[in-house]
Amino acid sequence: MSKPILEMKGITKRFPGVLALGDVDLAVGEGEVIALAGENGAGKSTLMKILGGVYQPDEGTIVINSKVTAIRSVGDAGANGIGFVHQELNVLDNLTAAENVYLGREPRKIGFIVDRAKMNADAEVFLKRLGLDIPGRTRLSELSIAQQQLVEIAKALSLNARMLIMDEPTSSLTLTETERLLGVIKELRDQGVSIIYISHRLGEIKEIADRVVVLRDGRNAGVLERDEINHEAIVKLMVGRDIKHTDRPQNATDVSDTVKVHGLRTRRYPNSPISFEIRKGEILGFAGLVGAGRSDAAQAIFGVDVPLSGTVEMDGKAISIASARDAIRNGIFLVPEDRRNSGLIVDLSIRENITLPSLDRYSSGGLVSRADETKKAEEMSERLRVKAPSVESKASTLSGGNQQKVVLAKWLSLEPKLLIFDEPTRGIDVGAKSEIYQLMRELAASGVAILMISSDMEEVLGESDRIAVMHEGTITGILDRAEANEEAVMRLAVGH
Repeated sequence: MSKPILEMKGITKRFPGVLALGDVDLAVGEGEVIALAGENGAGKSTLMKILGGVYQPDEGTIVINSKVTAIRSVGDAGANGIGFVHQELNVLDNLTAAENVYLGREPRKIGFIVDRAKMNADAEVFLKRLGLDIPGRTRLSELSIAQQQLVEIAKALSLNARMLIMDEPTSSLTLTETERLLGVIKELRDQGVSIIYISHRLGEIKEIADRVVVLRDGRNAGVLERDEINHEAIVKLMVGRDIKHTDRPQNATDVSDTVKVHGLRTRRYPNSPISFEIRKGEILGFAGLVGAGRSDAAQAIFGVDVPLSGTVEMDGKAISIASARDAIRNGIFLVPEDRRNSGLIVDLSIRENITLPSLDRYSSGGLVSRADETKKAEEMSERLRVKAPSVESKASTLSGGNQQKVVLAKWLSLEPKLLIFDEPTRGIDVGAKSEIYQLMRELAASGVAILMISSDMEEVLGESDRIAVMHEGTITGILDRAEANEEAVMRLAVGH
């Protein structure tokens, strides 16, 4: 490594009841890509939020270009040439792409009038650099989550930052978009831009990282140089143990005992009715490219977005779903892709989130029994191995993997018949992924029908009994486990 342009020394950060970081060091050289790895809860995002001015360290120093620097705000970070692409989208969907890219830095003409023509043209340069060929005046609400992510990355690039922090930047991107972004990262490195790259996708880390810095339990666990980077070495440092990979046995299923969806038409694809079956005890994978309509179908089945037509049949009887309440009443539950905003109330405790959908079970005479709530929450937290000081910890303090477990816990307490997972391991580390997969297998083995939507090809192929592939709102094919491979899935995903 050349002389470091950034040194974080002895960084310590405490939250109530939690030591998030303990005496952590990090050094980054000019034009170097550092992959920051570790399980969720290891402290990666906390360390980067300190560098990005979101949090203040309790102890430690930050040295930029050999000068001790105080970063007290996001503005301070920007002034020191640091750009931050957050894991959770940090865009405003009521504004245009250009307005998001230049928010607070709009070019002006004739005093205070915004020069929209220049702003749109300048923004389009960065958008096209990322392969997003859209007008700068396009509203964010018209774009997919993946496209919105690219707009956020374009915003960081527009700052001409000498150091970019990227926290799971490809979590919502397609394979093509991911390849383009990795290409941009390599170009930026060649131009002398330093990049700190946080990702749980170890293939990406191996492709672009000059070094890997691993955190475990809020402390430095080790560093891997370029020629030392491989899957096994990273995992060993991350979790302190080997992760055993086992082939997924297909669950025995009764073909006659199925959940049937027939003629389902969603608002996004009103002219593309879909029909499929999920056997109880089966994991049916839903594959396809971003925008194929998988999440739209899931939300229609769950009643969040009422379908235009179609029926859902359970236990041989057609059921009416006009709202999420109807779905819940019939044992259908959704673990959403955006767990933080759609699956949890992050300002409430673990206990309150787990028991919220079923408060009537803990109530008598209109009064909720706190003791009964706590007992159930502790039981579910132990069953799903939720890592937190107590069930009174706020959901906002949990790692992504543990937030996902809390979302799952609230539904498991209601004995689901059909459980829909939308991107179940998005932004979740290797160890937590293994636990989520094991939970899905246990649920399927107990007779729960599982619909798993995933953009992770390895996940779809490894965890599904059958795979339904969607393209532009239509199911283009359903593959049995024996015939499913990456080529077959991608052929159907592009409409062939």
